Amino acid sequence: MRSPEFWAGRSPAARIAAAALSPLGYLYGATVAIKAARASPYRSPAKVICVGNLTTGGTGKTPVVRAIAERLIGRGLRVFVLSRGYGGLLTGPVLVNPTEHSAADVGDEPIMLAATAPVIVARQRAEGAKLGESHQADVILMDDGHQNFSLAKDISLVVIDSAEGLGNGRALPAGPLREPVKQGLARADGVVLMGPHNFSLPRFSGPVLRARLVPQNQGQFAGQRVVAFAGIGQPEKFFATLKTAGAQMIAAFPFADHHRYRENEIHALRDKARTANAILVTTEKDYVRLSPPLRSEINFLTISAMFDDVPELTRLLDSVVPEPAIPAPS
Repeated sequence: MRSPEFWAGRSPAARIAAAALSPLGYLYGATVAIKAARASPYRSPAKVICVGNLTTGGTGKTPVVRAIAERLIGRGLRVFVLSRGYGGLLTGPVLVNPTEHSAADVGDEPIMLAATAPVIVARQRAEGAKLGESHQADVILMDDGHQNFSLAKDISLVVIDSAEGLGNGRALPAGPLREPVKQGLARADGVVLMGPHNFSLPRFSGPVLRARLVPQNQGQFAGQRVVAFAGIGQPEKFFATLKTAGAQMIAAFPFADHHRYRENEIHALRDKARTANAILVTTEKDYVRLSPPLRSEINFLTISAMFDDVPELTRLLDSVVPEPAIPAPS
């Protein structure tokens, strides 16, 4: 589903639409507060780090999860990523096996993250944590779940897109917020501000880490004629990244977030690329949603999260999983 235009709009019509839905937004935010107040979260013996957000849509959360997982694995820790498995059929708890499971089974993000760390999909997060414990997990790294209160967290990070911000500042369905900003930030131990834009967070005194999304293989598309397609939260950003990489954009086709591609859609896209003497390019997230037979002739752009505030990130991680001391030379 594409975000309604009035979520970010400031026109009179947008304001009227948001105001009309604002009572439902207040109720939505209240339900999150009630769930938090009534929760009896399970406390895992493993350390639990949550990377979530306050809004719907893409903020760069999953690349942040991958970057943190890599840092923790580099410390010699057994890290398990815990995901709800949005878009997948399995409710879990299940340990993702990329050779057996597809994105249709467990969702696209778990398949992507399984290349970095073991991934557990579980609708019931506490049960997922217990499965991780049975595999001697040192750290449970939650991909999303800031508004889930079934599992106690040692660190909660909120990722915010510095360009998009918080939309019109209203909760669903009047705006993009999953809960009121003040309410959500009160539970955050830190904010990851994604992108180069300035964005103020009133009344938040915790650390704000700057990060950016960096294409890893953009050089292979420089000077290439490209037909691009994407079914993510903000496909326009992907198309803009390809242009910045020097690709000659022949055509761009946006789809809904987590779109499940049909064979005829991929065949049509492949035909357009062939006719234009262009290569077909998509996101890594879209690529893993395709069945292996449909991946032929399709390239994908890999995106990583790079932290500008590495010392601050290190300090936050050290607060729950201290980095092993390096022995002094004898």
